[in-house]
Amino acid sequence: MYHYTDGGLRNVWLANGYIEHTTKYGKGISINDVDGLNKAICEALTNKPGKLTGAEFRYLRMALELSQKTLGKLLGYTEQAIAKWEKTGKIPKTSDYVIRIIYLQKHAGNEKVCSMIQIENMIERLSSDFRIVVTEKREKWNPAFESDKLDQLKTVA
Repeated sequence: MYHYTDGGLRNVWLANGYIEHTTKYGKGISINDVDGLNKAICEALTNKPGKLTGAEFRYLRMALELSQKTLGKLLGYTEQAIAKWEKTGKIPKTSDYVIRIIYLQKHAGNEKVCSMIQIENMIERLSSDFRIVVTEKREKWNPAFESDKLDQLKTVA
């Protein structure tokens, strides 16, 4: 069996679905259907009895393609809180449960969950591109946000 440690997981072993070969740099492994493997690991994590470890929580977050900042926003926590959970493994029970549900719903094709994740990711990417443009009219300053990429967000929403 092959000990699969990608993504920081230490408790995943592959019984088959891989090929060992020798390269000029040493032993190499080729894995069949990596996307399918990642999906199977995430499915196992969502059904795992007991709490997720920090690495398992991070694995699900990464599979959802969410940054720590975006997941924190969705769960009502800071980016630093998410980083701490992933490092220490001390994840609040509700957040452990919610990330499992988000993963299951996204991969079941729940359009609202998929859209929510897509919009939050887009907002995060665009947030660094926003300009604050302040105009003065009748002795009053009015701020507004502008972005060259704002149309991208409108097409997602």
